[in-house]
Amino acid sequence: MAVRAVLFDFGGVIVRTEYQAPREHLAERLNMTYEDLSKIVFESETSRLASIGQMTTEAHWAAVARRLSRPASEAASLREEFFAGDVLDRDLVDYIRALRPRYKTGLLSNAWADTREYLVRNHLVEAFDAVIISAEVGMMKPERAIFELALRQLEAGAHEAAFVDDTSSNVEAARQMGVHGILFRNRRQAQGELMALLQ
Repeated sequence: MAVRAVLFDFGGVIVRTEYQAPREHLAERLNMTYEDLSKIVFESETSRLASIGQMTTEAHWAAVARRLSRPASEAASLREEFFAGDVLDRDLVDYIRALRPRYKTGLLSNAWADTREYLVRNHLVEAFDAVIISAEVGMMKPERAIFELALRQLEAGAHEAAFVDDTSSNVEAARQMGVHGILFRNRRQAQGELMALLQ
């Protein structure tokens, strides 16, 4: 069955940490490793709650500040420094736009509630036929239900969809449903695999 819809992850695919120095400098200043700092931000209980819409992004960062023994007043600056090396891949966004209207496109992201604001501000929403953000729908990849929701919104069956993500467990969950999963390592590799699939 031919592919009719393509889903893309957001963080780690469309926006990636291309420059690690800002995060490394922040970790050094806090006397901790880069990895431990990243775990507090992305793998903590407050991050999970924020990712399913049960906590605001601001409350999560206030909790991060507390765990780092910093005052809540520094939460915003900590966040800004943490993400200072992240870059929006506009070439990939242009490629996604070019897939339409032949293919339906979707964004499927485990992300906090302020993500849509970022998408709107950077004119990314219009690149997609469907935007599914975990904090807005109350569930996260690799849960089957969030993939089913995305497929319904794109009006595509599992075998008619491709999914690009940088997390292997999410790609495997999609594959188990019959979706064509592509593990993102870099733009050239992912686009090459996707183009081969769409031919």
